[in-house]
Amino acid sequence: MMMIIYVTELRALELQTGYYSLRQIKAATHNFDPANKIGEGGFGPVYKGVLSDGSEIAVKQLSSKSKQGNREFVTEIGMISALQHPNLVKLYGCCIEGKELLLVYEYLENNSLARALFGKENQRLNLDWATRQRICIQVARGLAYLHEESRLKIVHRDIKATNVLLDKELNAKISDFGLAKLDEEENTHISTRIAGTIGYMAPEYAMRGYLTDKADVYSFGIVALEIVSGKSNTNYRPKEEFVYLLDWAYVLQEQENLLELVDPGLGSNYSKKEAMRMLDIALLCTNPSPTLRPAMSAVVSMLEGKIPIQKQVVKRGAMDADMRFRAFELLSQDSQTLTSIASADSQRPTGTSTDGPWVDSSV
Repeated sequence: MMMIIYVTELRALELQTGYYSLRQIKAATHNFDPANKIGEGGFGPVYKGVLSDGSEIAVKQLSSKSKQGNREFVTEIGMISALQHPNLVKLYGCCIEGKELLLVYEYLENNSLARALFGKENQRLNLDWATRQRICIQVARGLAYLHEESRLKIVHRDIKATNVLLDKELNAKISDFGLAKLDEEENTHISTRIAGTIGYMAPEYAMRGYLTDKADVYSFGIVALEIVSGKSNTNYRPKEEFVYLLDWAYVLQEQENLLELVDPGLGSNYSKKEAMRMLDIALLCTNPSPTLRPAMSAVVSMLEGKIPIQKQVVKRGAMDADMRFRAFELLSQDSQTLTSIASADSQRPTGTSTDGPWVDSSV
């Protein structure tokens, strides 16, 4: 009886959401066979499935600890499914049965950007410069849509290379964009729960819980840096005194030697002009002051060369570095404030989000 009500509600609201029965999902995933598990994130595990018609899906099994009732869950899912953009992972539908809350998404063949760039040696993909540049622009477009064009105006809160998925043609799609909305406690820029990943979180959000779309801009800057360098911001330490790749980038910027960051695997097969543009934009996006970071629509225009790169207003000094290190320290000491942290294979505190082989707090 309860299920009939929810299906009826979905139809009545004319939402672009499909409904799947638990029997269908179990058949598709072989009863959630561990062999089909393709990721583990802050919101729950992700399984690959194959429906009876042969189409492949990704199923996220949401934690039963969700604070939302099923009715609110259905309404939110319906709204999120209406957000259609080529650079967002498509939500096919959901399943609500007993204690199970399941989301069904499109399956993307080439896994995550993190795996492609700095996964295990047998998992990495040979991404040429043109592909990297296209991926960077596509991620920026997806974020610009969420921030400025969609009905819901979503702040993602956990933008990172693991939450950028790649399809068969290596087009980038942002995952987990709706779960930030589902997990939202109140409609405000102040968040009482810090949800993000160490190394990608904007300092003002990590330290004070101050959340605006500019926190996503900061995280995008980190991802852009990783795309150019082929290195993980949190796992790569060129010298012992640098905690993050970002800090090394600041030093190279001061030395006017930013191109040293370009992935050596590219050899000379890249455009120095385009690489400098991406690196300059990456550092502009990670400005310590959120108000001085550009909007994502401006980032897209700058990446495409349609407008000049905004001049950096603030020079980063020791105080800025101290702010970042202090944020890292606070998060490391108080893991109770975390709802999502860095990858399991790095030496960071344990929280509710780990970088699985395909997806983190994403699908």
